[in-house]
Amino acid sequence: MRVPLVISLMLLSHAAFAAPPVYRCDSDGKVSYSDRPCVGAQVVDTRPTQGMDKMTGRSRKGQDVQTVEINATFDKIVQPVTGRTHEEMNVVRRRIKLSPQDQSACSRLDEELPDLEGNAAAATGAVKGRADVELFQARKRFFDLHC
Repeated sequence: MRVPLVISLMLLSHAAFAAPPVYRCDSDGKVSYSDRPCVGAQVVDTRPTQGMDKMTGRSRKGQDVQTVEINATFDKIVQPVTGRTHEEMNVVRRRIKLSPQDQSACSRLDEELPDLEGNAAAATGAVKGRADVELFQARKRFFDLHC
């Protein structure tokens, strides 16, 4: 019983800010970026860079990158115990404060979103508009729940 308690405390103490997705929205030929989903949005990769100073060779990593590295190391160490990957542990960190109902809704959306994204990508014509709206509604629910 001691191991789960220790892991829970470590998760809470090392909880990192996981950046929410950024959406690229095209509207009337204009491109905008937002943390809120829009109809026909595309998710943009916004992971922080892990740069080096070319002159000195020293690391120029910000606090957010250092925190991600610490969490990745921690997750690698506890993976045999938890059975979860680094990405799965980030989800746990992000959702630990949600109510059980919201956690359940997030889990359902985790399963639905890949299918909806595939449907929207493959759809054409009038079906494309409906698929984009369904994807938008699911992403908005995901965003509103803070999944």
